[in-house]
Amino acid sequence: MPTLYYIHDPMCSWCWAFRPVWQEVKNKLPANIEVVYLLGGLAPDTQTPMTPAMQQEIRSHWKTIQKQVPDTMFNFEFWQQNSPRRSTYPACRAVIAAKAQDTSIEDAMIHAIQTAYYLHAKNPSDDEVLVSCAESLGLDIPRFKDDLHASSTREQLFHEIKLSQNMQVFSFPSLVLKTNDNIRFIHIDYLDVDKILTQLKG
Repeated sequence: MPTLYYIHDPMCSWCWAFRPVWQEVKNKLPANIEVVYLLGGLAPDTQTPMTPAMQQEIRSHWKTIQKQVPDTMFNFEFWQQNSPRRSTYPACRAVIAAKAQDTSIEDAMIHAIQTAYYLHAKNPSDDEVLVSCAESLGLDIPRFKDDLHASSTREQLFHEIKLSQNMQVFSFPSLVLKTNDNIRFIHIDYLDVDKILTQLKG
């Protein structure tokens, strides 16, 4: 069975912009294609606040996205209400911890993190925000907290990062179609689902 790998990071702003088209792609995929999510891991753990220059750079990315993908919403109050850190690994581990309880909840956890970040100006680099996302999905919170920092969760994240890098994926989101031992990069269109589906059927 062909496998379509979706390589992403829950705190990747372009992944947020791609979400509506990605949901449509999944709904219209040929039945013989299996979808597998891989966490690419944008930024390792750190307690160091972003520099003003980095904050400005990321804000400018948000504005660029809004011009190129006009329906994408961002809450710019995030930058006044938080002490941002360039640290996405905690959010990545939260997705793994949620999936450990229920494999079907993976995408819902990603969406909960994205919504908290981009719409409600919460900082998913902070454990309490990730725990709140887990609570909103009805997860077992004591187990989630344990899994969030478990060595097995960290190992799984590094495993997924290595898999994506082995496929020469270093930017997110990315789509890679693997058939037998062959891999093919799928060009992402943020506005047109059919341009993606055509590549998958070709």
